[in-house]
Amino acid sequence: MKIHPVLLSGGAGTRLWPLSRTAYPKQFLCLLGERSLLQTSVLRVSDPALFAPPVVVTNADHRFIVAEQLRTAGIEPAAILLESEGRNSAPAAMAAALWLQAADPDAVLLLLAADHVMTRPDAFLEAVTAATSAAQAGRIVTFGIAPDRPDTSYGYILAGPPDAAGVAPVERFVEKPNAEAASNYLRDGRYLWNSGNFLATAATLCREAERHVPDLLSACRSALTDARVDLDFLRLDPPSFGSAPSVSIDYAIMERTDSASVIACDPGWSDIGSFDALADALGRDVEGNATSGPGLHVGSRSTSAISTGPLIATLGLEKVVVVATPDAVLVAAADRIQDVRAVVAQLREGGHDEADGHADVHRPWGSYRNLDIGDGFLVKQIRIKPGGRLSLQTHAHRAEHWVVIEGRARVTLGPDADELTVVDLSEHQSIDIPRGWVHRLENVTDTPAAIIEVQSGALLSEDDIVRLDDVYGRSGMPT
Repeated sequence: MKIHPVLLSGGAGTRLWPLSRTAYPKQFLCLLGERSLLQTSVLRVSDPALFAPPVVVTNADHRFIVAEQLRTAGIEPAAILLESEGRNSAPAAMAAALWLQAADPDAVLLLLAADHVMTRPDAFLEAVTAATSAAQAGRIVTFGIAPDRPDTSYGYILAGPPDAAGVAPVERFVEKPNAEAASNYLRDGRYLWNSGNFLATAATLCREAERHVPDLLSACRSALTDARVDLDFLRLDPPSFGSAPSVSIDYAIMERTDSASVIACDPGWSDIGSFDALADALGRDVEGNATSGPGLHVGSRSTSAISTGPLIATLGLEKVVVVATPDAVLVAAADRIQDVRAVVAQLREGGHDEADGHADVHRPWGSYRNLDIGDGFLVKQIRIKPGGRLSLQTHAHRAEHWVVIEGRARVTLGPDADELTVVDLSEHQSIDIPRGWVHRLENVTDTPAAIIEVQSGALLSEDDIVRLDDVYGRSGMPT
């Protein structure tokens, strides 16, 4: 019997703005090494002796990001289920459970958040193995973390007496407590942090959903019944899935069922749910400072400098968080950093693109970044992954000039779709695309390619695109 990992990858991660944004949230970021949190999470449960290929549930807008990150990690998923909209964790979990149950009525699934960190994964896998019998017996087992501080940002679990395998009944779930209550829980010794990861059979989850949230289960069944295959993805039916209540699996099932159990483990877990948690995971110096990316501290204490762009230098600061990306900077008092969502909300109200979009815009073929813009011109850097292929398209209002700065690129162009020429360009070679011409850019090599694109014309927006062919099955989307 193999366990089926189910990774929930639908979160927006706004508590880590400006690093994490709706268009490219934290599960796709390489915050603690060369792999993203999603890649690290899926590789943690990739031993074929113990696990079946994973199921990933994600937002439809992120489908190509997920597929590419799994591919580069060497993971072939069993399925990628697409949500038309975020409905919290319960509908996503139940859609995956129903999908697995249809294939294997006895399926045991390991429900995982795709953006958590475990620095001691072997300890987690030991807990999974120990809890499997309880899951097969009809229990829903969550993984509890022994608290080492009175943290108010996590939910808590009061555990009863454990059995021989270490699995204990849940006596009480506690919402995020105040500081006094958290200190009391730490002293009590019976309380655990709720990690938000679960082990159960698909049949058990469906049984408990039928008891406690039948309307949610019905919506998910309909979403699967009317789902459609889209390339390598399964699109859950949008009207059906959208009718499911937006609720967490903790509230929908775990806090209501009499089958809730917990096993204590110490896998070096963190949900990286705040910049304080990120600083702890990065490691602090003797003055309590944390640094990621180019940065240094001079006479500062308990201060974080986190950059994916320019150098950050702090001088004489205390309890401050500074986060810099190529297009946004956040400077916050450390004791207010949990309120960063209020910043994002105001940015959205003001119509700022930086609220949800990154400087690097990701597409199924790669990414691009705007470098400069002025009256009648726009300069971009385009990066194309190996095998990436932009759509065959034309523009009515602009011309383009392409210069290859890394790798090789193949250009297809001509005055119309019936008169096309293919040109291969090496580094430092360039080509002009006249206004109105049909064209396509692609990378047919096994190494990345980078191109500088200079647009000139009266209309430089994505509206000036007529797509004639697209290998990714997109319609009405930007390039």
